[in-house]
Amino acid sequence: MASNVNPTVRRRRLGQELRRLREAKGMTAEEVADRLLVSQSKISRLENGRRSISQRDVRDLCGVYEVEDQRIADSLMQMAKDSRQQGWWHAFGDIPYSVYIGLETEAASLRIYESLLVPGLLQTPGYAEAVIPGTVPELAPDHLDKRIQVRLRRQERVNDTERPLRLWVVLDESALRRVVGSHLIMREQLDHLVEMSQLPHVTVQVLPYDTGAHAGMSGTFSILEFDDAADSSVVYIEGVTSDLYLEKTNDVHKYTIMYEHLRAQALSAEQSREFIAAAAKSHADGAR
Repeated sequence: MASNVNPTVRRRRLGQELRRLREAKGMTAEEVADRLLVSQSKISRLENGRRSISQRDVRDLCGVYEVEDQRIADSLMQMAKDSRQQGWWHAFGDIPYSVYIGLETEAASLRIYESLLVPGLLQTPGYAEAVIPGTVPELAPDHLDKRIQVRLRRQERVNDTERPLRLWVVLDESALRRVVGSHLIMREQLDHLVEMSQLPHVTVQVLPYDTGAHAGMSGTFSILEFDDAADSSVVYIEGVTSDLYLEKTNDVHKYTIMYEHLRAQALSAEQSREFIAAAAKSHADGAR
């Protein structure tokens, strides 16, 4: 287990600085790639923070960009060193969404729209044990156990008394009605959801079926925001074989507007708690 340095965020910040230096030099990624005899895709991956950056890469790029201030070069080299450390999630082996976990671990606030299941940060162990093999049916038993452990470890950010994650969830009614595991598991899960929604930094709103058409019907997404002004907001869209991270200001703005519409269409926080409690009772009746 490494220190509290977050390698995902370090890579992202370093990539942003390298992009800034390239643009200040008036060079394209293709021109830089030609100078260093590497592929253009490598330069793009270094700048978007999706891969580790070696100190040698930083040294070579500083040479291309003619960075004369040694303090800047030293700072970038240190960021490259930090970016190669391991976050807590690496102890669990190869986690396919490790980039997202790194961002989530550092985020100050997270807005989620989910249509089919309870978000991982609010799942009970029983629900997680039932939903993970359901969504990834070919997952080996040992990998299932790791996924569950990682999911529960991620929840520490929500329960952190010193630096809790500001969490806002808009949840479609489908996630409350679908029986994952059993009616008993669902009752426990929805009771837990009501309990968590009463925390001052957690808001849960429900979109009932009778809301009709709404802004989230094109798919689920999350918006991560950070305390450090150097870290731009990120829209995360989960995929089956690969995930999408949107960081351009215009993209983030469009999804932010979509989320505001979802919040406006959903039940209020208090109405949602009553709605979830009633759904939990229906599962309790179904379990008899």
